[in-house]
Amino acid sequence: MRFLGINAIFHDPAAALVADGKIVAAAEEERFSRRKHGKRPLVFSAWELPEQAAAWCLREAGLAPEDIDVVAYSYDPALVAQKPDGDWEDLRTKYAVRAPAFLSTALPGLDPGQVAYVPHHVAHAASAGLASQWSTPGRDCAVLVCDGRGENVSHLAGRYRDGELETLATQELPHSLGLMYEDVTEHLGFLRSSDEYKVMAMASYGRPRHLESLREVIYTTGDGGFRVEPVDWGGYAKALPKGGVWTSDHADLAASVQARLEEVLLELVRWLHERTGERRLALAGGVALNCVANTRLLDEGPFDEVWVQPAAGDSGTALGGALHLAQAYGEPAAPMPGVALGRGFTDEELGAWLDVARVPHTRPADLGAAVAAELAADRIVAWFQGRSEYGPRALGHRSLLAHPGHARNTERLNDVKGREQFRPIAPMVLESRAAEIFGRGPVPSPYMLFVHDVRPGWAARIPAVVHVDGTARIQTVSPAADPLMARVLSEFEARTGLPVVVNTSLNTAGRPMVDDPRDALECFGSSPVDVLALGPYLVRRGEVFAS
Repeated sequence: MRFLGINAIFHDPAAALVADGKIVAAAEEERFSRRKHGKRPLVFSAWELPEQAAAWCLREAGLAPEDIDVVAYSYDPALVAQKPDGDWEDLRTKYAVRAPAFLSTALPGLDPGQVAYVPHHVAHAASAGLASQWSTPGRDCAVLVCDGRGENVSHLAGRYRDGELETLATQELPHSLGLMYEDVTEHLGFLRSSDEYKVMAMASYGRPRHLESLREVIYTTGDGGFRVEPVDWGGYAKALPKGGVWTSDHADLAASVQARLEEVLLELVRWLHERTGERRLALAGGVALNCVANTRLLDEGPFDEVWVQPAAGDSGTALGGALHLAQAYGEPAAPMPGVALGRGFTDEELGAWLDVARVPHTRPADLGAAVAAELAADRIVAWFQGRSEYGPRALGHRSLLAHPGHARNTERLNDVKGREQFRPIAPMVLESRAAEIFGRGPVPSPYMLFVHDVRPGWAARIPAVVHVDGTARIQTVSPAADPLMARVLSEFEARTGLPVVVNTSLNTAGRPMVDDPRDALECFGSSPVDVLALGPYLVRRGEVFAS
């Protein structure tokens, strides 16, 4: 059977296809439309669908809309509590009710009767519990979902047993850890439902001096839930306008909120462990993208293993919805094979793009060694290889690479991307060398969802990837999973003695990650990047813009 998953109701619209027991494709609409996050999470945008992403998923599998057996829509309007006087939220519900008709218009040939609603947090839970390597029979796990909101709750705690979800606790709105973090994001001058990771980065520059006060208004209830009372954020730090200059007061607020979030999550997972006795925990929901909190859950929590869905935000519910229905129809899918589930291009297609653009290029016999030489010479490389990543992290398919041994490269890359200088950049490291360089955190760690301490002696050798608090959000690379990137790392170490390179997303501020060859060429042409590795081809700035 073929299951098409759709996320559309809030933000990060996405589509995913599960067919004949396999995850075939998954992609976010932003990569096609070039609108960051696809759309803003407003009631008025609830009708917008991931039309291009869904059409691509079908093409990737060689299917037409009429070939789909079931469509999973990751929001159930029947669960939304109706208010007597009505409000704008009713409009969102009406859009969701009419989603089958909208989908049949967007994908001509699709039977609207094939559309099934999957509760938002159930879809999140499935994206973690059913996609993990533990999803095979007999490998059960606990699951925790925490985000801004779903239909009427903001959190789900439960467990999977032989693929079946048992919900143990939920938290009704308006109490929401995700919305609380969004409020702080907006108060600090950033874009809510988009820039929460900036608050996490800023927290490292502050002291959690408001922690005791926040404990009085953000607390767990002993039954698997929590409360978030109204908070006067202005009492802690003055609201910042967009682009405003932050002070120690703002950093202290960020640090305090981050610390309280971590404490509450720890209390929630301890309760969940007491109820389930499971050894493994799977996480999803936007809050699960907080890699600092994830590390603390692994370090101090009661679970032996923690796995986080790489597309933990709302885009992941497209995959989760499809997986949930596949399980319900008795056709469970194999675990997630990795994040390379998006668009890919043949060498011939990439070469044709370069020819049409009249861009001088070469095809090295050993691409890994050639790129390593460029990096060793302190050049910034735009790296475009294979299928694009599903989720918000650049994981060696659409990346900017640089030398980690020069501290100035942090500022240099932030300038290239046009973003705040307090933002860290991350290391990519050979899996076999990771434990030697980085402590406290899981190895392997292929999805950049945990932070690791940088071991003594190494911080001075790789200063570009060490955050102000002495940590790094690492990505480990194994030759089996990514032989080409492993080759780059090995060759770079042979030249520099460092088995680490800088890896950050291939995009500039406010734009989605590069996804197709046109995006790559536009990004290369408009930003001070030295080299573009487009599939097997190398494009050098000096040759393109030679006078």
